[in-house]
Amino acid sequence: MNQAPAPDDRRLFELLATFDSVIVAFSGGVDSAYLAWAATQVLGHDRALCITADSPSYPDRHRDLAIGTARAFRLRHEVIVTSEMARPEYRANPANRCYYCKHELYTHLTAIARDRGFHAVADGSNADDRGDYRPGRQAAREFGVVSPLDEAGLTKAEIRELARRAGLESWDEPASACLSSRIPYHSEVTETKLRTIEAAERVLRGLGFRVFRVRHHDTIARIELGRDEIARALEPDVAAEIDRALRALGYAHVTVDLRGYRLGSLNDALKLRQV
Repeated sequence: MNQAPAPDDRRLFELLATFDSVIVAFSGGVDSAYLAWAATQVLGHDRALCITADSPSYPDRHRDLAIGTARAFRLRHEVIVTSEMARPEYRANPANRCYYCKHELYTHLTAIARDRGFHAVADGSNADDRGDYRPGRQAAREFGVVSPLDEAGLTKAEIRELARRAGLESWDEPASACLSSRIPYHSEVTETKLRTIEAAERVLRGLGFRVFRVRHHDTIARIELGRDEIARALEPDVAAEIDRALRALGYAHVTVDLRGYRLGSLNDALKLRQV
């Protein structure tokens, strides 16, 4: 049986070497973690700064991953506070909500780069992101943010393998996104909703589930799980525990979506509008 060739990160390292210095938007996920590690390898601590943005929409788990990775690999790391929740456009939750979030983030990061003399700001977008609906990339273009992983042609699977080889603990961490992505478009984003969603997902993680989202439909929690985890969630004892715990958070109804987890499933409503 032929094995897939090992991913090659030489192009990425060559790109990073062209920067005098760089700020990496470091969420804690595998893409930005690998980019942060690679930038530090190439440019050193003085010229590579990794910045994590903290806000109500940012899961505690992501923050812990970012801090843990920075400590383990001695990355130069800072946490800043962003205020996308103060923007009415963001709270209104339009289909391009991510644009306003990234606009807020890059406003801060480019200001820091300008004030401290950093050459570039980089994000963790990869080659697989090109075909997905990602309005945040418009903000990246407007602020001149670069995407070295994408430019190097690295896919998610390749980045995971490279991160594993580098010893990054997050190499197989399931893909995630901000908590606001669990709220259907045009339903207001509030801190109360975000706290409830995070608490509900903490319940699922505590029960040993790995790939999941809790989609927040007002009084209904619609749980998306990895296909191989749905059957376990429907076992009587497990289902009863999920139902009890999520009802205690304020949900009147708790459902399991039999189609399972789909990346960007809330975008289905956008597709229906276009038909």
